[in-house]
Amino acid sequence: MADYNGSQIVVLEGLEAVRKRPGMYIGSTGKAGLHHLVWEILDNGIDEHLAGYCNEINITVRKDGGVTVEDHGRGVPVDLHPTKKIPAARVVYTVLHAGGKFENSAYKVSGGLHGVGASVVNALSTRMIVEIKRNGNIYMDEYKDGGKPVAKLVDGMLPIIGTCKKSDTGTKVTFYPDGSIFETTDFKADTICKRLKEVAFLNKGLTITFTDERTGDTKTYYEENGIKSFITYLVKQVPDLKTLHDEPVYIEGKKDDIEVEVAFQYTSSYSEQINSYCNRINVVDGGTHVTGFKTALTRVINGYAKELGYLKGKDDTFDGKDIRNGIVAIVSIKHPDPQFEGQTKAKLGSTDAKFAVDEVMAAEVTRFFDKNVELLKKILDNSQRSFNARKAGDKARTAVLKQLNDVDTKSKLAACSSKKPSECEVYIVEGDSAGGTVKTARNRQTQAVLPLRGKIINVEKASLERVLQNNEIKSMIAAFGCGIAEEFDITKLRYDKIIILTDADVDGAHISTLLLTFFYRFMPELITEGKIYRGLPPLYKADYEINYEDSLTAEKDRAEEEAAAALAAAGAKGKKGAAAKAAKTEKAPKKTEKKKGKIRENRYLMDDFELEKFRKFIEGKGKIFGLQRYKGLGEMDAQQLWETTLDPEQRVLAQVTISDAVEADEVTALLMGSVVPPRRAFILEEARYAKLDI
Repeated sequence: MADYNGSQIVVLEGLEAVRKRPGMYIGSTGKAGLHHLVWEILDNGIDEHLAGYCNEINITVRKDGGVTVEDHGRGVPVDLHPTKKIPAARVVYTVLHAGGKFENSAYKVSGGLHGVGASVVNALSTRMIVEIKRNGNIYMDEYKDGGKPVAKLVDGMLPIIGTCKKSDTGTKVTFYPDGSIFETTDFKADTICKRLKEVAFLNKGLTITFTDERTGDTKTYYEENGIKSFITYLVKQVPDLKTLHDEPVYIEGKKDDIEVEVAFQYTSSYSEQINSYCNRINVVDGGTHVTGFKTALTRVINGYAKELGYLKGKDDTFDGKDIRNGIVAIVSIKHPDPQFEGQTKAKLGSTDAKFAVDEVMAAEVTRFFDKNVELLKKILDNSQRSFNARKAGDKARTAVLKQLNDVDTKSKLAACSSKKPSECEVYIVEGDSAGGTVKTARNRQTQAVLPLRGKIINVEKASLERVLQNNEIKSMIAAFGCGIAEEFDITKLRYDKIIILTDADVDGAHISTLLLTFFYRFMPELITEGKIYRGLPPLYKADYEINYEDSLTAEKDRAEEEAAAALAAAGAKGKKGAAAKAAKTEKAPKKTEKKKGKIRENRYLMDDFELEKFRKFIEGKGKIFGLQRYKGLGEMDAQQLWETTLDPEQRVLAQVTISDAVEADEVTALLMGSVVPPRRAFILEEARYAKLDI
């Protein structure tokens, strides 16, 4: 057993912990994590607005790859910190869990409560410049290589680089993301603009200006009617969506120190869309304030339904989903001390938020419906239709669930022998041809295969009753073992990974989209819990000749030699005399004459982009003899499929995630709805990005 003692315990000091595990602080190092850096600095300006000191924020994506966020708030304090004995601003940008938001004296309401946002951005940047306007002076601080200060203090204080009017205050932060940490450092203007529009809706009276120096574009966002206008905007994003009433319902109120705002509108959609915010931060996974909204709405509507005779049976009651069928809602609260789950603030856990929203919602929505009876009746009619459809769906679902054992045995599911869900995975493939190859290539112990016969139904346009009539969907429900809709229980899922594996053509893409739509609408927990993946088989196989020193074989030889040398060193360590010499002699690599000349090899390439890169790489070093393009999985033999797509040690999987619930709902409805022109325009615009992030 290897020694394990105190000397092997590594302590990461300061911002080094952030650089070592960035995902713990910003969620990921992909596009979402990159843009999260902007949101962290933006949130500081929004907090100044919430405190009543800022009415303008400017954001600029610079030509040199940086981003500048400038707010017109009070400016970060620059005086000496009482315990750290350095300027307070430097504490904010270099010390985790430091800020003015832990006590209510500086900020009564704030989105950034962990005190790690600004310092995390600094830690994950190659350079950060901070300019602060305060007390009629302009102060500057600068950091490099993950937050190391480079600006020299003057008598212990930040250097003054200019003067300004005393009334001219604010903070300007420019940062450059570290390309060695992030998968990409290319900021997407559309992503930033979408967020800024959302921020403007949530912050009445705040002007936000966005400038993209790369294109010269400038946009300004300002909204007077807040979340009521936000609802109208969201509804209009889906072309074929009809509303049951003209104006969104808007209510507001306050319970103790928690301010509550709610807006909602009913539509012709079969699904619900509830977007939640706390202190103007998008809480993508909801939380206690959303629970309070749902509870109050269900209780109030059921009370009216009984009173007006909509529910005939003694035990009849509208389910919460009946009442929320087709609703588009925004629940926004201001909380003096919210408790979030994680730095990325994905879910609110404050119990008092539930009671505050419940009480305000119940009182104000009752007052509203008492004055708007016709609108109330439309909502009740909508709930009644959903109730009847649910009853029919329940019968269909019950019938399907009873048949699942038969479906399982009659389907073409090739089960794996292991019964431990944590080590099992199932591949969903198109057709018997691909299914046969995957069945042959797979690891039968842990990998199951479920071939689909044709395309599944487009669930975006269908009721649950109709969805459950589709044989392929029934086969998936049977294979997964966790039920559907009301009976869905993710703890019963038989597989840790559900992998969609389709051909790299239009039909394969369509099948993937249909499957993802089904999971998103009827089994969303599979996505939110990270169980859905897309298998990414290579598109090309290149047979080529190349100089030995540039070849894959040379790389492998070098790796084996290094490993052998390390083994020899490890064998000799701690031994003495002849024993050490023998161990070293036995395990050291044999010295052989360095290979020269050409060598014949092959390489798998994922897509056209990789092919182009490979062609440039091999130019002048060798030549390509053959290039095979795989039109489908059936064109690979079992060994090739295992090496490239099934082997956990070598394959490439793309996990399906939802980073923005609003955008996911809009895009799903747009792509799978019935209105063609907007869908065509969207596809033509997004096709250049090669993939869609939802």
